[in-house]
Amino acid sequence: MTTPRGPRAKSIDPAALDAVTISEVVEMALSDHVSFSQIREVHGLSPDQVKVLMRTHLKPGSYRAWRRRVREFGDRRAHYK
Repeated sequence: MTTPRGPRAKSIDPAALDAVTISEVVEMALSDHVSFSQIREVHGLSPDQVKVLMRTHLKPGSYRAWRRRVREFGDRRAHYK
C-alpha cells in the first residue's frame, strides 16, 4: 500500500491502513520527538485520525497516559504535537 506524501497529501482513513503502517504510526506517535505534522507528512493522517488510531490500538490506560503526556508537552511548548 502506498501512502500519500507531502504537505498537500489528502488525509486517509485510519481503518484502511495495514498492520505495518499502523505499527509505524503508533511508534511515531509514542515518540516524544515526532510531531503530528511529521506524521501527517509521512502517512497523511490528521491529529484527530492519529488519536482515533491510538485509542483503538492501545490499552485504555496507555492511551490516557499518552494523551496526558502529549497535552503536558503541548502546554510547555507552543508547537509540540
